[in-house]
Amino acid sequence: MFSQAVVEKLDYYVYFLQDPRDGNVFYVGKGVGNRVFNHLDCAVETDGETEKLDKIREIVNSGNKVNHFILRHGLTEQIAFEIEASLIDFIGMENLANLQGGHYSDDFGLKTADEITAMYEAKELSTSEAVMLININRLYRRDMTEIELYDATRKSWVVGSRKANAQYAIATYRGLTREVYKIENWYPIEVNGKTRWGFNGVQADNEIRENLRYKSIASFFNKGAANPIKYLNC
Repeated sequence: MFSQAVVEKLDYYVYFLQDPRDGNVFYVGKGVGNRVFNHLDCAVETDGETEKLDKIREIVNSGNKVNHFILRHGLTEQIAFEIEASLIDFIGMENLANLQGGHYSDDFGLKTADEITAMYEAKELSTSEAVMLININRLYRRDMTEIELYDATRKSWVVGSRKANAQYAIATYRGLTREVYKIENWYPIEVNGKTRWGFNGVQADNEIRENLRYKSIASFFNKGAANPIKYLNC
């Protein structure tokens, strides 16, 4: 833990946690005070189950100690947000135990040159179809096959009765619609004793895809929104 003298000089900082057994970074965050050490305390003192906490317990139980690194300190909160988001983008969400990307990562985060062009030239999504937008930011990879993209979009979600009204499911990533599926039916999935839902479907016909793919959805999700599901016309 940092002493009070250290805490008073740190200001906001960006940190990461490293597994000493293989050198891999498994968590990135920003904070003040002793925030960097809170994850270890939480893992040791509680029985909460997350990928991050499980990783920390695994390291501790192996007789090792989590490596704590301060990447930058003496920051304003806004700059800390930006550095945190950049680091998460660089390492990749698929390689981290973070539950969500960095602040404003949808708008200003990692994108290919083609995605930048699409983002700023894309028209805002407008449709009279009954659709549900499914944010797959954590699951998306740029080298995904069509089948992998479909599987990432169709399960496993916390959704209510409104799902029955949706005719199409639209995969979204980093502020743009990516693919459109015609929903055929829904089925329950048990995940850690809780019911989630998945759908069976097919890729929408060309006319629907032409109207709904690569459209901007920036106005449909609030900044920092945690819910990956958004219904339109349902």
